[in-house]
Amino acid sequence: MQDDYRTVAHAGVHEVEINRSRFLCALAPAATEQEAQDFIAAVRKEHADATHNCWAYVIGADASVQKASDDGEPGGTAGVPMLQMLLRREMRYVVAVVTRYFGGVKLGAGGLIRAYGGAVGEALDALGTLTRRRFRLATVTVDHQRAGKVQNDLHATGREVRDVRYGGEAVTIEIGLPDADVDAFRAWLADTTAGTAGFELGGEAYGDA
Repeated sequence: MQDDYRTVAHAGVHEVEINRSRFLCALAPAATEQEAQDFIAAVRKEHADATHNCWAYVIGADASVQKASDDGEPGGTAGVPMLQMLLRREMRYVVAVVTRYFGGVKLGAGGLIRAYGGAVGEALDALGTLTRRRFRLATVTVDHQRAGKVQNDLHATGREVRDVRYGGEAVTIEIGLPDADVDAFRAWLADTTAGTAGFELGGEAYGDA
């Protein structure tokens, strides 16, 4: 399983003009294939009068789902170069729709490939990308006396504290840990709390690196 992946920082649109044709590239993060398809449908609806609404998406940290459509452009000149650009930039969980308003000048196959792939590349540069890293969720249970110090130490060492709950007997702190750090963290926790803290590993999630 991938330890990290890159995705688009936020949804947005970037426009380029090539030989009087307007190319609007809409990008968005998409957690599932359904989300990607919903985004495509929304862009198609918004630009129903456009000449073409070509699209591509990559879902899965390991790029397990890859789909693309030329939407009426000559085969392989739009969706595929868009998909290739996403893959070349190692983008995951992302959907791209390039809307073309034809300006009267034909670009030819090579020109289309460069235009559609280039529109996606420029949009990625304009909107920005971020890396999300896989980590293990873990729960630390510690008595009220030690809780403040443990929280301060967690923050000081850059640990991601996701939630803190104060119960009657103890304080429960939820954190995110890289897989490789689990053993070292367990040892540190036992040392810093004189072996009094509880530690339980949970599932996996992705967060901003």
